[in-house]
Amino acid sequence: MQTLTRNTKETQIHASLEVYGTGVAKIQTGIGFFDHMLQSLCKHAYWDLSLECKGDLEVDYHHSVEDCGIIIGELLRKSLFPIRNVERFGNSAVVMDEACIQCDLDLSNRPFLVFEVAIEGKVGNFDCELVEEFFRALVFNAGLSVHLIQKRGKNRHHLIEATFKAFGVALRRSCVRNEKIGIPSTKGVL
Repeated sequence: MQTLTRNTKETQIHASLEVYGTGVAKIQTGIGFFDHMLQSLCKHAYWDLSLECKGDLEVDYHHSVEDCGIIIGELLRKSLFPIRNVERFGNSAVVMDEACIQCDLDLSNRPFLVFEVAIEGKVGNFDCELVEEFFRALVFNAGLSVHLIQKRGKNRHHLIEATFKAFGVALRRSCVRNEKIGIPSTKGVL
């Protein structure tokens, strides 16, 4: 289990992450929809995540969502690297009613994000553009290469939730332990 604290003028976050957990999430960000998305991610990644964020929600949700992505990414990096004895690559396609999101990822230690999910507007008070901000912060701080692609769908809630779930499933698959692989690169290091 990895634990980190991040304190800025905009947010105060304390979080603990067990990558090889059971899917138990204790999330308190003050943003109900975001809490629900993080719980969905944890359920499907089999992460145990405890995260408490006190942010400047009176300004908007941006700082809290992005900073949660930063700290989760840092926890993930500390948990996974140096990469050894894991599958490294993972993918999934998650369907929620009419929506389908595909996630392909690589525990590459070379951060890159392709985000092709057409979501605009709001779900409740949650700005949909924050989904990309969250994943960019997580991916770049964790050192992952991630492609999140919308295959179909219209309902914003379904699209966003399928995005979090697809990422969780793909990440779980990439972290499967495999002693035969050793360092999963011909370079000998990631």
